[in-house]
Amino acid sequence: MSGKVTKPKEDKDAAKEPQLKGIVTKLYSRQGYHLQLQPDGTIDGTKEEGSSYTLFNLIPVGLRVVAIQGVKTGLYMAMNNEGYLYTSEHFTPECKFKESVFENYYVTYSSMLYRQQQSGRGWYLGLNKEGEIMKGNHVKKNKPAAHFLPKPLEVALYREPSLHELAEVLSRSGTPTKSRSASAVLNGGKTVSQTEST
Repeated sequence: MSGKVTKPKEDKDAAKEPQLKGIVTKLYSRQGYHLQLQPDGTIDGTKEEGSSYTLFNLIPVGLRVVAIQGVKTGLYMAMNNEGYLYTSEHFTPECKFKESVFENYYVTYSSMLYRQQQSGRGWYLGLNKEGEIMKGNHVKKNKPAAHFLPKPLEVALYREPSLHELAEVLSRSGTPTKSRSASAVLNGGKTVSQTEST
């Protein structure tokens, strides 16, 4: 009898446990930089091997779809409808990136929400030759700017990122990104390269 009473409790606890198998990794750009997400929300590249801001949680949120979260900051990487990358404290639909393996074993990450309207070309996460983040709609998937080599450090279990805060964010700011997407705070206030880079 007592087993029947405790079983639902165990099931409830099990539902809260981490279920998704993802990886803690560094993302090494073909441009020669490690992608990093700094405490002020700046996304850029660094050549510093030991920076703790280059560690990311790659959390599966769909078939070949990942959320990219800074391990140190807890912030999610996101792309808005103008192609600008920014960081979000909450997991929103703009935080979903399609992970595709390119023919040379590098990996590309493209926005699940946005792409070129006429051509259908994806908007990609990219770094230029100076290690600066680029606008997603100016990054071409066959160029080194879009190519990253994941360097997995460990496999980890994650709780599924929740969209439940989205209603709060929407009611507070009008759009999920407005509060952090003003050009002054996009990418921590750093300029974003708009030039296509090879």
